[in-house]
Amino acid sequence: MKRALLVFQQFGRSEEPFLLMNHPLRILVTGATGAVGPRVVGSLVEAGYGIRTLSLGPPSRGLWPEGIETQLGDITDHSVIHTAMQGIDVVIHLAALLHIVNPPPSLQPEYERINVGGTATVVEAARQAGVVRMVFFSTIAVYGDSAGGILTEDSPSRPDSFYAQTKLAAERIVLAAKRADGRPLGTVLRLGAVYGGRIRGNYRRLLIALARGRFAPIGPGTNRRTLVYDKDVGRAAVLAAVHPDAAGRIFNVTDGQIHTMNAVIGILCDALGRRPPLLTLPVNIIRGLAGILEDGAQLCGLSSPVVRATIDKYTEDAAVDGRRFCEQLGFVPRYDLVSGWRETVAEMRQSGDL
Repeated sequence: MKRALLVFQQFGRSEEPFLLMNHPLRILVTGATGAVGPRVVGSLVEAGYGIRTLSLGPPSRGLWPEGIETQLGDITDHSVIHTAMQGIDVVIHLAALLHIVNPPPSLQPEYERINVGGTATVVEAARQAGVVRMVFFSTIAVYGDSAGGILTEDSPSRPDSFYAQTKLAAERIVLAAKRADGRPLGTVLRLGAVYGGRIRGNYRRLLIALARGRFAPIGPGTNRRTLVYDKDVGRAAVLAAVHPDAAGRIFNVTDGQIHTMNAVIGILCDALGRRPPLLTLPVNIIRGLAGILEDGAQLCGLSSPVVRATIDKYTEDAAVDGRRFCEQLGFVPRYDLVSGWRETVAEMRQSGDL
């Protein structure tokens, strides 16, 4: 086991202990070319660490600075992972099959193969290579609906999708893993809904719909959401990778606030320079219409543009507390919802995505 030194460095506004090696720290990032991966790589570059990336495809030109070692391969391939792990001190494991709304049952084995089996392969290779820390990116979706309360790391998990179920199973593998000295290997970061210029998914679709004037809110909009900007996710990964008190623990990563859906829509419209929609649609009627479309499409062997699960996702209550990560490890989010979405809109306009 490599000898580790404990020193103090500046992170955010607070001075916190960092785990450093007696040689330049080498960090492997799996899934580095995904939506969040480049932000993690950028934060590691800024912190001065040596980086190796592993992804299914090569990075696009300019995705991150030159000089970063890149390897290609599948996280479920033992030989690929074994090779990628050589000489590595810390692993940040992002690679996963991501959430999609209403996936067909046939996708469940693929979720299990990649999210559970792939994580088990990465963990075992890390143990064999003498890695001292593994940071696993999970999701607040493992909690399920917050049902009017506020969820913490101690709240029970009630995942209601293949994605969330397999992420929870992978968390258990990571937290059960031990280093050769018997200490915990892994740290789990349960991310709030991540947004940013490269992030695909529901919030991106919502932003584009608002920009085009093609969206009307559903329901009263009092259901709550928990978000985090992708640049803060990158910084959180660095902190979890090197802080000695992170080992063996779960942390929620958020922007420090809980937002109503109405507030989110208002902030998105402000970032776009548009007025919020005036019309509000009733939940029950819209969900009923979505059900008719969904059932009709299934009878015809087609895919419906709107399904019940889409409405349920929009109206769910997801209120998660991220204070533990801030109070115990010294994390300070740099972006609130206003600054994060303004920067996101600027990036998407510059890239032609908006």
